[in-house]
Amino acid sequence: MVDTHRAGPGRERRADEPDARARGDFHGVLAYGVRLPQLGEPPNDERTCAPEPQLNRRAFLKTGALALSSVALWACERDLPVAPRGEGAGGQEPRFFFASGIENSYPLLPNGRRIDEMEKCDHYRRWREDFELARELGLGALRYGPAYYRTNHAPGRYDWSSVDDQMEWLRSSGIRVIADLCHFGVPSWLAGFQDVAFPTQFAAYAREFARRYPWVRYYTPINEIYVAATFSAWFGWWNEGLTTERTFATALRNLCVAHELAVLAILAERPDAIFVQAETIEHYEPADDSADAARQAAFWNEARYTALDLTLGRPPSPASLDLLRQGATSDSDLAFFRQRRAPGQRWLGVDYYVTCEQVVSGDGGRAPAPRRTGLAALARDYHRRYGIPLFVSETNRVDTLALEWLDEQWREKQLLDRAGIPVKGFTWYPLTDVVDWRYALRIERNDVDPIGLCDLARSVRPVGKAYSALITGAYA
Repeated sequence: MVDTHRAGPGRERRADEPDARARGDFHGVLAYGVRLPQLGEPPNDERTCAPEPQLNRRAFLKTGALALSSVALWACERDLPVAPRGEGAGGQEPRFFFASGIENSYPLLPNGRRIDEMEKCDHYRRWREDFELARELGLGALRYGPAYYRTNHAPGRYDWSSVDDQMEWLRSSGIRVIADLCHFGVPSWLAGFQDVAFPTQFAAYAREFARRYPWVRYYTPINEIYVAATFSAWFGWWNEGLTTERTFATALRNLCVAHELAVLAILAERPDAIFVQAETIEHYEPADDSADAARQAAFWNEARYTALDLTLGRPPSPASLDLLRQGATSDSDLAFFRQRRAPGQRWLGVDYYVTCEQVVSGDGGRAPAPRRTGLAALARDYHRRYGIPLFVSETNRVDTLALEWLDEQWREKQLLDRAGIPVKGFTWYPLTDVVDWRYALRIERNDVDPIGLCDLARSVRPVGKAYSALITGAYA
């Protein structure tokens, strides 16, 4: 059972009151099962929204440390796609991606220790084996990216030596890279996601990556914005380690601005880039018949959407707007978010786990829902809201349940097909087992979570063999 007890809407936790941030009640919930709601709004009637503030976008985008090229500014101002220029290796976009990924989280803990999953899983030493496994399994795409903190040592200083050979191997292999540029952490010279310099500095980093590897077309600029903000600035587990609504709202605002500035920076180098925006998809039900539980469920069912609403050009709901204002989200910010960038070049990455559907009690405590509606039902809701193609960007389950889970999620993907909803790819994530994700990477015990296609000895698990057979059968 997962109990992510917290203050929640309308309730402040007492200083002496234990909660899930301190208790560590995550045994039995393995990697990526610790997932929290996406902040945002329920479907709303735009007639209820405040008038849209106006913004001189060119002036806005030329402020700070990032000076975008005229190509990116033109794309932003016109809200039009620019002409494609080819895919690099292979030359044509596949109709469907079977993918996995290298787990590359690297949050900083409050004690100053950084948890780098690529180090924990020995990827830095065994990356050739990992990529060979991906090729042997028949994968067409790999979610992969360098550790941001290793490659951006100071403002304007970049060191690509930890990733150049890896990227060249992938380029020559024909495996498409979905570049994952910020995965739950920032360099130590930034003050976490609270730092006002983060958005422009990250966009500059994204531009340099796209310039160095121009053959990369697919990008996840920032992975799971809402989880990054929640764990870093509300639960206090990672990075800045803060625990207030104001700091949470600040992190959320900065992450969303950074994501969208990075989109523009990447477009300046790769005008036909495709953005796979990976977020968990969530749903909440009251745990009982109390008014408090109903209020909590209603709040979080609204809250789950905010990061996507901001980055995909939908106005935030009044409740979400009140929260964002605590983090100093300005009228200019909101006007910037309302402008839709890269139209026709966005896919919604949906991350689905057994804990994505939860029941919530009146005091904010949560547990996995006893009955799930499933990936297809949740994904349909998100597609109805945003109207862009879907990409199943993460799913997994512990090895003893993995085969059943793979079969269920593939059937759910087929339900989406039959409903006429475009699905661009399917991802069992990650390629190998991971370490300490059962604790949400907030403590270091070096416990292995057996959820990969392969174990840490690089032996293919039964689910890896089944996934490879699925891929072979799909192309037969």
